[in-house]
Amino acid sequence: MGITWPVVLLVMTGALLHASWNALVKSSTDKVLDTALIHVLCSVLALPALLWFGPPPAQVWPYVLASLVIHVGYYFALAGALKHGELGLAYPLMRGTAPLLVAIGSFAFLNESVRALGWLGIVLICGGVLMLGMSAGLLKHKKAVLFALSNAVLIALYTVVDAQGARESGHVAQYVALLFALDGWPFAALVFIQRKGQVWHYARERWPIATAGAVASLGSYSIALWAMTVAPVALVAALRETSVLFAVILGAWLLKEPWTRWRMLGAMSIVAGVMALRLG
Repeated sequence: MGITWPVVLLVMTGALLHASWNALVKSSTDKVLDTALIHVLCSVLALPALLWFGPPPAQVWPYVLASLVIHVGYYFALAGALKHGELGLAYPLMRGTAPLLVAIGSFAFLNESVRALGWLGIVLICGGVLMLGMSAGLLKHKKAVLFALSNAVLIALYTVVDAQGARESGHVAQYVALLFALDGWPFAALVFIQRKGQVWHYARERWPIATAGAVASLGSYSIALWAMTVAPVALVAALRETSVLFAVILGAWLLKEPWTRWRMLGAMSIVAGVMALRLG
């Protein structure tokens, strides 16, 4: 099972959507509350799809429940990483180390193998992503690095879990609709209880931007899960991390973060990795 150009282009579109909603969180005044609001809105937006498509088969519900638990940790780690570090540092570290873990996990648990050129693509993308992150100064942002690397493990875990769940469901839209309809509430409940009186005022001011972020998040992961049913999980996971390139560009353009030589080299490595994935 290889990866075709239409799948490559769709996954890269999803990568742009993913970088966009992370940039929206980084631009907010309250990263944790913004993350919670975006994903509650994701759950609201997913409800009509769940009613339309119906729930997935009972045998995939354990995958959904496992993913929900992992995602609670993911959202806290994401907010922590973006709070303590630049988008151009935190995002590459989170996304750049995850594909190698996914490749190992998909080999161990999904019985998938990747050819030599595919591995080269994964290494080039991960290396490029890490170059983008290192250019921001790892030692100066220890908390951001800790949150980001912890999140990489969580990203790899939910990627493998959801890929297998989506495949076993036989209907990706059903799996995605149920996952997103439930996903936003556990994390948001924890945050909203902590913040109490701040929630309504923040939501009233932020909901238009948060809704755009919710649409981007929902679209991004839906594309990724569909792609994982028609192409190897390791290749899709690596290709999805081209979102780092978009994140660095958005960080430089919208958030005025620096664009350095290391970031240029990292971008070139990512592009080379995408080509290697396609040829592999």
